[in-house]
Amino acid sequence: MPQLSCSAAASPPDPSEGLTGSQAVFPAGEFARRVALIREALRPTGADALLLTGPENIFWATGRQTAGYFAFQALVVPLSGEPVLLVRQLEMTGARASTWLSDIRAWQDGEEPARALGALVEEMRIGHLAVERNGWFVSQALAERIAAALSPVRLTDGSGLVEELRAVKSPAELASIRKAAIYAEAGMVAAIEACREGASENGVAAAMMAAAIAAGSEAMAMEPLVSSGPRSGIPHATWRRRRIEAGDGVFLELAASHDRYHAALMRSVWIGTPPSEVSAMMDTALRALDAALAAMRPGLPCAAAHDAAQSVIDAAGYSAAFRKRIGYSMGAAFAPDWGEGAILSLFSGVTRPLEPGMVFHLPATLRSYGAYTVGASETVIVTETGIEPLSDLPRTMTIR
Repeated sequence: MPQLSCSAAASPPDPSEGLTGSQAVFPAGEFARRVALIREALRPTGADALLLTGPENIFWATGRQTAGYFAFQALVVPLSGEPVLLVRQLEMTGARASTWLSDIRAWQDGEEPARALGALVEEMRIGHLAVERNGWFVSQALAERIAAALSPVRLTDGSGLVEELRAVKSPAELASIRKAAIYAEAGMVAAIEACREGASENGVAAAMMAAAIAAGSEAMAMEPLVSSGPRSGIPHATWRRRRIEAGDGVFLELAASHDRYHAALMRSVWIGTPPSEVSAMMDTALRALDAALAAMRPGLPCAAAHDAAQSVIDAAGYSAAFRKRIGYSMGAAFAPDWGEGAILSLFSGVTRPLEPGMVFHLPATLRSYGAYTVGASETVIVTETGIEPLSDLPRTMTIR
């Protein structure tokens, strides 16, 4: 039976209906399990349904993915009955292909999506709606329009409900992350090989991305980080046509993707013989990473890994060169961020215990700001007894 738009007029028959699930990243049962978990978590709140707008949470619940997630989308998960997805009309075909959903609605270009959402919630007879309020792509103005469109409905905060469920990965998710790690390592090997005097940052970035993509990576949720010389001492700087010179440090970091699940990797290169201070900082970074990894096993708090690394760094006198968390959760990601750092951090004071199936990226970086950055990273899966690092690439600095 053809679906209706949220506007008054019925849409013509949609030939994309036969595509349902044809591009889904997992079988229907995986997503049915996740929706059941959402309902179980929602029930104690007293709400009739949960409204999701963030692309990561919608993807986690349904498999919905597109490059067009800049356009408003919303998923309504009721306590009973099927979830309903609302997307821009142009996205209907992709929404059908990437999900197993039986009820997908559309808002039209020129139509106010907040009003379309209001009409949908009214049709579903929802009186109490828990709303995700920390999605990337709902502006303050749009949030106000949504609140106005939902004014007859009791609204409560449902933020964080799905993020809590995403923290521990299923076997299917872990399989995707392991594949992403293979792609990331291929990209890193190529990037290191491309680093030499006279090469451009662009050439290194091109080699990195080409190798990762050739190995299997799909679109990355954030661009790789490739910087050299003084620019390598600027956090999150990336390629800008600079030529690599003798005496330069080169900072390399990327996260590759398989079915939107990411794994990251970071390494350091030096052109020529590094100064003694650089070598000392690199040694400290590696020892800090080793200490953090050794402090990761089920039952220990997330803070333990950070505190172990921080102790090594403080003892070496490099506290001011660090000043950040040692790691963050990894999983499903859309731009602008390849990590799940908003879900879970390896940082002081984070008491959440580690559990098997959690995944983290640990970038142990030390910086002389505006001069150079050194260090290495690993993406690891927490297992029943410890951790599983996803790369066997040497962590030591490569000397060119």
